[in-house]
Amino acid sequence: MEYLAGPLSALIGELEKLPTIGPKTAARLAFYILSAPAEEAQALCRAILDVKDKVRFCSRCFSLTEDDPCAICRDPRRDGSKLCVVAEAKDVYAIERTASFRGRYHVLGGLISPMEGVGVDKLHIAELVQRVPAEGIQEVIVATNPNAEGESTALYVARILAPLAVTVTRLAYGLPIGGELDYADEVTLSRALEGRRPLS
Repeated sequence: MEYLAGPLSALIGELEKLPTIGPKTAARLAFYILSAPAEEAQALCRAILDVKDKVRFCSRCFSLTEDDPCAICRDPRRDGSKLCVVAEAKDVYAIERTASFRGRYHVLGGLISPMEGVGVDKLHIAELVQRVPAEGIQEVIVATNPNAEGESTALYVARILAPLAVTVTRLAYGLPIGGELDYADEVTLSRALEGRRPLS
């Protein structure tokens, strides 16, 4: 891409680093930004800088928030007896889009994956074990991805919570095996939530 102006080539290079963005999509986005009004490009820059400067983890559920605790943890209308456990904060967003779940969340911060060096100690599992009795939680819904890491994490969570006499359920398999929550549509996620089952 030597024929491109340096800044344009650099922008394409940076956009290519984003997940699921290949060279052609990166070039299309770069040319769109170049042709957009300056205010639109500045708004995009501000939004990126704001998200890096202002967004942090909720100290209670570990989801992303500007205010601590987050809006979901503060909302008295949420059902405090139900806790949905997810791997990443983006999964909270995916489930909230369905408008089917009115409980609270707990973000683990990843999945157990020995191959990638992610053990139990690197996840927010100890905090989960503390929250269940402290908040009077009656049902923990494990909403991890239906792949090997998601399944092993779900089974570990069920085993570690067993002494607490709390019901532990798993999302039904309305989700495709090997799929990811943030790519699922609202109807699929809604049905998966409704068809959750006990986890043994």
